[in-house]
Amino acid sequence: MSVHISAQPGEIAKHILMPGDPLRAKYIVENYLENAKLVSSTRNIFMYTGTYKGKQVSVGASGMGCPSIGIYSFELFTEYEADCIIRIGTCGAYTSKLKLFDLINAEYACSESTYAECAFGWKKKDRYKYQGPAFDIINATAKELNQPLIEAPIHSSDVFYRQGKGKPEIVKKHKAVAVEMESFALFSNARFLKKTAACLLTVSDIIATHEKISADEREKALAPMMKLALESVLKM
Repeated sequence: MSVHISAQPGEIAKHILMPGDPLRAKYIVENYLENAKLVSSTRNIFMYTGTYKGKQVSVGASGMGCPSIGIYSFELFTEYEADCIIRIGTCGAYTSKLKLFDLINAEYACSESTYAECAFGWKKKDRYKYQGPAFDIINATAKELNQPLIEAPIHSSDVFYRQGKGKPEIVKKHKAVAVEMESFALFSNARFLKKTAACLLTVSDIIATHEKISADEREKALAPMMKLALESVLKM
C-alpha cells in the first residue's frame, strides 16, 4: 500500500486509464467496465479495477497539475507495478484549426515545469515524449475504429489563469497545438521508470474564440476518447 493510494497489492491492473476528475473515473467505470470494484478512495481520488471485454483494467483519477499526477503515477508504477498509464483528459486548443470535440494523441508534452529536473536531477529540458508502445497502438486502433485522431505536440502548463495576450513562448517554440496540465510529469515518470505512458485529449475549449463544450455535453463528448483508450488497452 502506498502513501496516497489505499488499494491492496494485486488490486490495481497492469493497464490504467487516468482522467483528472474522480467523478469522470466513476463515470467510465459505471458505463464501460464490468465487475468493477472501488479499490482506493483516499483523499476522494477514486480508483477502480474491473474488466473491459474480459481484459482487466484500472481507472483512477490523477487530480490536477504535474505535482498531483506525478505522485499518483509514480506510486502506481512503483508500488503497484503498473505497466502502462494512459491519461485521458480535456484540453484547450491554441489554434483555430482544431475544433471542439477533436481528439489528440500527444506526441510529446512541452512545459515550463521543473518537475523532471527536481525529481530526477535531469538537466533542464522543456519537453518529453510519450513512452513505450501505447502511442502507436492508439493510432492503429483509431484507424480500425475509423476514429479521426490528431497526432501533435501539446503544452503542459503549470498555470491555468495566465495573464497577458498571445501564446507563451514555449508554445511557439514547440508548435504545441493545445494546453493541459499533467502529461509532462506522466511522461517524465514513465521515462525514468522505463514504463509506458500516453495521453489522449479531447478539445473542450478553443482559447482564441472562447468556444467551449457545455457541462451537459462533456460526458457524451468524451465517449469517443474513452472508447478508443479502452479498445487500445485490449491490444496491450
